[in-house]
Order: sequence, then structure tokens, then C-alpha cells
Amino acid sequence: MTLADTVDLFSPASRRERVVDWQAPGPTAKIAAAMSGMEAMCGIRDGVLPAPPFAKLIGFRMAVVDPGRIVMELDPEESLENTIGLLHGATAAGLLDTAMSCAIWTMLPAGQTSVTLDLKLTFLRPLSVRSGTIRAEGKVIKLGRQTSYAEGFVRDGAGKLAVHATATFSMIGGGASPK
Repeated sequence: MTLADTVDLFSPASRRERVVDWQAPGPTAKIAAAMSGMEAMCGIRDGVLPAPPFAKLIGFRMAVVDPGRIVMELDPEESLENTIGLLHGATAAGLLDTAMSCAIWTMLPAGQTSVTLDLKLTFLRPLSVRSGTIRAEGKVIKLGRQTSYAEGFVRDGAGKLAVHATATFSMIGGGASPK
């Protein structure tokens, strides 16, 4: 006899539902392209610009915007868990990629942005719905004309380091040197 023989894994009592709504990203992207990165990030943080669809899907929000530094927050929920009851590693990857990219964007003029070239994560401790509010911090390490570098940290609700990351970004647009 197996566990599946004794428990109906598909019973209505085990069913969960999550509804996600978001704003179409195209109009926001056009407006944000005319703003400096710092203006756009503050606009998202302050609710003047809608959060990106991915942020709505995962459920994270921008908490801190400083030049060269961004902090995202996430209240973990069951929909982000994997089969063993921990937050899926892609959750931390998405948080860190976003936080580090946005940190670089805070340093850029209007018309310039960046895209991720590589992302390396080191998982130091597991995260779960019991971890409390998770904070992902992205910090610019080096801002360059063609390539930029950032570092990121995910901490659990007790402030314990759970994930460390580094990333390389390709700079796009804005022929002028970054400030």
C-alpha cells in the first residue's frame, strides 16, 4: 500500500486557486523608456507606474530604491513551493535577476537599459512559506558602457542569508557613457 492509495491527492480539499492580474507591459515600457532608470524605479515603487507582469505573477514588490541598489520583498506562499515543500529555486532566481537588473537601471539615463548575460546563484539555506518576508537586494558592482556587473543577496525573514548571486549585464541603447 502506498500513500497515494490512502490519500486522494486530487480531492477538492487539496485544491488551491490563485488569480493573477496585471497591466499590459507595452504602454508602461514606452513611458519608462523616456525616464531615467531612477525615475522609472521610483515610479514602480510608488505605484505611479504598474509593476511588471512577472512581479505580479510571483508576488514580489519593490521596497527600496537607491542609486545602484534595489530591494525587493516577497511574502512566500504555497503556490511557489516545489514538491518537497520548499520555495522553488526559480523564485530566488527571478527575485535576484530583477533586483540586480533594476539596481543597474537606477544608474542609467533615459533610453538606456540592460539585459542579463549570465546569472550565478549559490543556495546557502532553504526557503519556505515559514521563512517570513523574503528580501532580495541587488547592488551594482561595476557599471560599464558595454557590460555591467551586479551582486545580489536573498535573506529570510530573520535576516539570514539564503542565496548569493552575481550577474553580468549587457548594456543596450543610449550612446552616452553611463553616469
